Amino acid sequence: MAYASSGKASPVTTASGQGAGGSAPGSVRVIDFMRWRVVAVCTSLILVLGSVVSLGINGLNLGLDFTGGTLVELSYDKPVDIAGLRTQLEEQGYADVMVQEFGSTRDVLIRVPGGSSGMNPGDKISQLLTDSYAGTLTVNRIEFIGPQVGEQLRDQGGLGMLLALVLVMLYIAFRFQFKFSLGAVVALTHDSIVVLGFFSLFRLTFDLTVLAALLAVIGYSLNDTIIVYDRVRENFRKLRRSSLEEIIDVSLSQTLGRTLATSGTTMMVLLALYFLGGDAIKGFSLALLVGVGIGTYSSIYIASAMLVHAKLRREDLIPPDAANSAADDKN
Repeated sequence: MAYASSGKASPVTTASGQGAGGSAPGSVRVIDFMRWRVVAVCTSLILVLGSVVSLGINGLNLGLDFTGGTLVELSYDKPVDIAGLRTQLEEQGYADVMVQEFGSTRDVLIRVPGGSSGMNPGDKISQLLTDSYAGTLTVNRIEFIGPQVGEQLRDQGGLGMLLALVLVMLYIAFRFQFKFSLGAVVALTHDSIVVLGFFSLFRLTFDLTVLAALLAVIGYSLNDTIIVYDRVRENFRKLRRSSLEEIIDVSLSQTLGRTLATSGTTMMVLLALYFLGGDAIKGFSLALLVGVGIGTYSSIYIASAMLVHAKLRREDLIPPDAANSAADDKN
């Protein structure tokens, strides 16, 4: 974004060449974001409704962390054929087994849902693979997660997400104003539902790493929303003759460069993790990829558009003490 070199304020021009009705701290090309807010809201409604329908029909493909089961970690002396290992276990009756690389091509992580193959499937699997392998195989760990523990983790994870949204709402209301907090929570809820719907639609495994990514998405999207809100509040004081839509367009245009740079570099790192980080963090990186993309969109078209629907006014940003003093001066 380019600001005028002189210290004087210059008019802000929109993408269509029309004035924004006020002056800004510098010249910046303004994009008419709010012109498309109805289309964006309709798109978001379709995404959210589609996600809810998918969650209602398919549910979430909960991982071992939530359903309970057995985890076996093995180390081979040579690179392992994951597909062949999975086929071997399926032929032995482990139909729902999950086999993935764990850090390297020689380390394997095997997950068996609880109750699918006896009381102690971990020992049976490790013994079966040891007997059928000609080289050296080391059993690093065998862990069992009971169904009650998995259910407790699932409930605590859901409560953690709800608590995070409530705390976000209180924080934004304290730092800005209640109408801002309403927009932020709607945007964060939108992001969470869409990410959950994505995992439900494609039947991707939802485990603790994905839940951690979902909480990280809430923090990432919140940070982006706060930056936009801070600029909106600042421009409310500077662009006194502009409408609410124009002020939001100016604020979004001023922060767009920073938003795209941050989101772009973050997604580059996440793409590297997804393709090169191994199966153990694929769900984590994929959830963050979807979340960062939808979070950037919601900061522009959900959180900001909610200010328009909530009919934010300049009076809403005046502290109560200042408002009472102004009223006393008039009297």
